[in-house]
Amino acid sequence: MKLSGGAALVESLAAHGVEVLFGIPGTHNLGIYAELGRYGIRHVLTRHEQGAGFAADGYARVTGKPGVCLTTSGPAILNAATAAAQAYSDSVPMLLISPGPPVRHPGRGNGILHEVRDQTGAMAAVTAGSHRVTSVAEIPVAVAQAFAQLRSGRPRPLHLEIPLDLIDEADDIDPVPPIPVTAPVPPADALARALELLNSAERPGVLVGGGARAAAEPLAELASRLGAPVLSSANGKGILPEDHACALGAGLHHRSVAEFAADCDVVLAVGTELAPADLWHGPLRFPGKLIRVDIDPVGVVTNANPDVPLVGDAANTLQTLLDGITRVSISDSFDRVARWRQQIFAEATRQGGPWLPILAALDETLGRDGVLAADSAMVCYYGALSNLPRYTPGSFLYPTGLGTLGYGLPAAIGARLGRPSSRVAALHGDGGIMFTVAELASAAALDQALPVLVVDNGGYGEIRDEMAERGDLPLAVDLPSPDFAELGRSMGCHGVTLPDCDGLVDVLRDAFEADRPTVIHLRG
Repeated sequence: MKLSGGAALVESLAAHGVEVLFGIPGTHNLGIYAELGRYGIRHVLTRHEQGAGFAADGYARVTGKPGVCLTTSGPAILNAATAAAQAYSDSVPMLLISPGPPVRHPGRGNGILHEVRDQTGAMAAVTAGSHRVTSVAEIPVAVAQAFAQLRSGRPRPLHLEIPLDLIDEADDIDPVPPIPVTAPVPPADALARALELLNSAERPGVLVGGGARAAAEPLAELASRLGAPVLSSANGKGILPEDHACALGAGLHHRSVAEFAADCDVVLAVGTELAPADLWHGPLRFPGKLIRVDIDPVGVVTNANPDVPLVGDAANTLQTLLDGITRVSISDSFDRVARWRQQIFAEATRQGGPWLPILAALDETLGRDGVLAADSAMVCYYGALSNLPRYTPGSFLYPTGLGTLGYGLPAAIGARLGRPSSRVAALHGDGGIMFTVAELASAAALDQALPVLVVDNGGYGEIRDEMAERGDLPLAVDLPSPDFAELGRSMGCHGVTLPDCDGLVDVLRDAFEADRPTVIHLRG
């Protein structure tokens, strides 16, 4: 079958289940855009390539499927590099596609439009791999290989570069169907050692991260059978419903977490890096035994060396462990859960105090399956992370590791498309929203019912506080706030300004039923 490079690419994406992609057209990728409608792939236009990358990230987190971002070459794909780096940090499957220099481009360059000295190398630095094809016939193979990698092992972003002269060039191609991927299970002897520890544990505990998103059911049953308190990282929030009898909520950053880990005679850590970005007060110590479940053989010994490493898929591994559990919860197991919950919740409440009314309004209106796309803002990491309960996997989207600003709004756009039956809201500070504020126009064009809460503290509040703690005079942290409600209206959204949280519940209810996004500016 003879196809152009653009058609070969789009046909291959469709064959691998791609229904939506995010991006912006440009001179060098028009031959790809020409084929999208023919193969039934929906294109979502953003206003900046970083927004396209964050939207693909949000889509991937709520669907579990790879998000796809299509840009043109040079500055466009480099604009998406921050989103790629965030996806790498948080183990999110994403495929970024861009044109590149022509096949016979001079090695030292000749100044073609959008030329970057080493575009492939630049993207390789922020992804799990950047591959440049060298023929039209290779494109279906490269797409199949990329999706096989995205769907196996630790999910991380990939970049695929199509030389611009191959996009319109035609050649005979052989379609390559999706490559079957098998979820791995740890060796039997390692599972036996883990079961011996779990069945004999008197004070078990569970730490869960984003790598356990597909393991919600066996996790809940395992926790109940063990009577084990379960605490999640930011990216693990909602995997165990936070009203489950064993749930301690989310947030490994509390000081109480170190005490909890030290109190357990056996800790089962599932799909979590135990990373410094989550553990603000230093690494955890495990005087008892540590069992780690991780699909990444490198990650399973990073940050904490386990007594029993279980390298395998979280869902399969937990189900196998569950089948071997003989331990019966001791009588005071759930009293122990309640004690730790009270201690951790008290700490979370103190830390999140200034924002509790906002979070209560969100909790009342989001619904049980609602999704919050949170930015790297004080209201999110001090507030929502531990004080807004979530009940389903992928219901709290947060840029944990890289900690980029501007993530929330475009991620919410992607999440809204990926989970159209759920309510989705974005939560920002007044500083961070300005990084991607142009995506209000993108959301308005999609007619999305999407509340965008902007909590205004007059600048970069966290950095202001850190300067004060150092004894420095505040510099470059105070921002004159625009009228965010009016800014939203100018981009096609509704806009509401509130001096405080009085009336926020009603505003949110209206926003979730509106015909377009609603910017809610919370002053003070």
